[in-house]
Amino acid sequence: MGDVVSTHLDEGRRQVITAHTKKVMTEFRKVYGQQYAVALFNSVRFEIEGGGNVQAQLLHRKDPLQDKSIFSGDLFQYLDENKKWRNRFIYVANSYNISFYDSRLAYERGLHPRGIINCAGYKALTSMDQYLDLLNSCLPDSKAKPESSQFLKFASSFLLILWHPYARHHYFSVRTEKEQTKWLAVFQDCVRHANNGLSEENKVLTPAFTDSLRLYRQAKGHYGTWDMMCGDPARILSNLVMETLYPELRTQIGPRLKGKLQQRQRNWMLISDAVYRQVLSQTQMQYEAMVQACEEERPRLDAALRTDMDQIVSSKEHVTGRMRALVLPHADQVLKSSVQPYISSILEALMEPVSQGFSEVREVLFRELVEISMNTVNEGGREALGKHMEKVSMLAFHPVKMQSCYEKMEQLSLEGLQQRFDVSSPSVFVQRAQILMREQMDNAVYTFEQLLYQNMAEQSGEELIKNIHRSQDRVLKKYDYDSSTVRKKFFREALLQIIIPYMLKQLHPVYAPELPKFKELIFEDFSRFILVENIFEEVVLQSVTKDIMMAVKEAAIQRRHNLYRDSIVLGNSDPNLHLMEENSIDWASQYGGGGGGGGGEERFRRRRQVVSMILTEGMAPMPYGSCLEVPGVEEIPEENEMQTGEDLQEDQVGSNDLHKQAIFPVVSRSPEEPTTPDDVQQIRQLIRPVLEVVLSDTDPVLTNGILPLEEGEEIESITTVEDVMPKDSAIASAIQELEDAVQGEECNVDSDAELPRASSESSPRHHDDSGFQSPTNEHRHDEDARPITAELKDEAEPVGPELVMLMLDQEDESSEDGSQAGEADDFESNI
Repeated sequence: MGDVVSTHLDEGRRQVITAHTKKVMTEFRKVYGQQYAVALFNSVRFEIEGGGNVQAQLLHRKDPLQDKSIFSGDLFQYLDENKKWRNRFIYVANSYNISFYDSRLAYERGLHPRGIINCAGYKALTSMDQYLDLLNSCLPDSKAKPESSQFLKFASSFLLILWHPYARHHYFSVRTEKEQTKWLAVFQDCVRHANNGLSEENKVLTPAFTDSLRLYRQAKGHYGTWDMMCGDPARILSNLVMETLYPELRTQIGPRLKGKLQQRQRNWMLISDAVYRQVLSQTQMQYEAMVQACEEERPRLDAALRTDMDQIVSSKEHVTGRMRALVLPHADQVLKSSVQPYISSILEALMEPVSQGFSEVREVLFRELVEISMNTVNEGGREALGKHMEKVSMLAFHPVKMQSCYEKMEQLSLEGLQQRFDVSSPSVFVQRAQILMREQMDNAVYTFEQLLYQNMAEQSGEELIKNIHRSQDRVLKKYDYDSSTVRKKFFREALLQIIIPYMLKQLHPVYAPELPKFKELIFEDFSRFILVENIFEEVVLQSVTKDIMMAVKEAAIQRRHNLYRDSIVLGNSDPNLHLMEENSIDWASQYGGGGGGGGGEERFRRRRQVVSMILTEGMAPMPYGSCLEVPGVEEIPEENEMQTGEDLQEDQVGSNDLHKQAIFPVVSRSPEEPTTPDDVQQIRQLIRPVLEVVLSDTDPVLTNGILPLEEGEEIESITTVEDVMPKDSAIASAIQELEDAVQGEECNVDSDAELPRASSESSPRHHDDSGFQSPTNEHRHDEDARPITAELKDEAEPVGPELVMLMLDQEDESSEDGSQAGEADDFESNI
């Protein structure tokens, strides 16, 4: 494959790519330098004059995913190098980048990952038909039927494909539909997070970049929304370069590719990925240099702005008034004839799925808060409440739990309006609304934590339950108000994104020759901060804003979608609450909701995981790792099932045994097959067997057939099992089974990831995403499993009658434990 890339991307071709990238970046840098000064002017003016934003009722935490990871597990990955599937350990950190390793052991050792996928611009697919539809568009005159594409020999029928128009594609496979559903939700969340856009906290760099990008594309004739405005600025600029470079290279290289259709498509993907990586490295360096140059000039510009702010504002208002008088008559005409008839249709298409999604967020939040209240009543105490709060605190970042909310937004359809208003795809609005849903969910959960925590230390019993109910009611009211405000803002912004490009496309060609005349009205000292192109856009925006505001207001009055009217303004009912915004509550350490991590690198590796993996019944673990991993109790429960203490003990043993098998696979042996001792303890046990006691409904009998001593009797000698019967295969296998059981009990410790037994008996720990679990018995998970006799682990010692009677008393007290009695019976039957 490398020969294909080097053949078609020789040194001359790479120089052409570099020259094309430099040309685009030079043009963009000129626009960016102008828009940087304008953005700085707007930022300083807002700082001086101030602005009235609606006071949010819910609190917001700035770093909710600190010391957390999203997901981890194993997948089968298709390798282009050798055309084979290989098991990979996948780790999704709080940055939402996907890292893959050769094995879990490689990750735990801190080795570098085999690769890291930044999901900006990707699409997560589960259908080969969908993938082929996208693949067939990459080369001209190439059509492939699903059955004719055989370059992927599936590891299973449950595929996961990450597709990118320019970068390398990634192919994964899992073994069950439940795994596919969960991994798809995680991948979609990674894509959603990466495509969220630039940070709004930077009031200068972000508007400067977005305005520059929009004006640059408008100068090239592209006025509508752009799907590839994804990721950080360097990746967005790479997509901007590839927008014009990609068709040229495809026309030049495509006809020269040899082989069958599938082979040509694969070769073209490798070539495109190599070009994209080269462009990305160059745009990264040039963007950083561009920003650095502007930032170095910022102090001088800032001083000039603060000195002459009044004169600059007056000059801009004068030019705006003159331009408004020229543009508004024609703008109103276009608005009435081509825009106003469609505003209500666009708004209705947006409001239905958005309102359903936010209502689902409220329903999921309500169910979870009710679960917390019920579990606290059943279990009682602040410790139980703290344990459940530790799980719920990451609800907003659990993509599987939030999937029902996100799916509501997937119903958005702008069919019939996309072509008219040049909307390339509704995905821009879908992903933005989903991000807002996640933010509102996290704000609500965080606010509930703060309200609950205020007086929690002084409460218990009924007072604590009342506090939960009060906090729940207050949070839901605050959520209703904030979600209404957020939705109305989203509707206004979405309408502007759809309508303004259409208006500019109709008006800009008409008034472009007139714009240079307005430059004469601006003083030269102020020309850096006042640009006629920006003023023209502001005039067009003002012509549309009134109609958009009225449409949203009428929708709120109808109350069809639970929107508050603009006249309803809630005061801040919790002034002290906003003072606690930085008060991060560690429920795990304060109330025992989960173990805290260590320091340094160990803490990084033991981050609590937001999403846990399911285990399908009857499914064996993958070799050298397992994607069927269920993290510890600090995660959000994923199945509404109850669990008893005995089942939990069985599951803990099974999970650790399965974890051992995943890392060190063992070959199962039949009971009759002779085995060889593998360690020193087993050899010692064969040489000096241990005397065992078996319980029964009748008189207890030792395993060598001797009755227990009566009071006053003395023991003269002890006959071991070895003396009574020869060491045949049954005895050896029975000893091996007991040794395995002891190892399972010894390994039953709390860890970041435990693997449940793949059988129907361990169903209480089987997880799916059908709803929220009511973990009323989950506190029993921390109880120590009762170990088998200590003599099994150490060298045998002579057994006296007092020790025998003590062992009998202990066994009588735990006679309800069926699992250990069953092991003893099995041992006796084998003998």
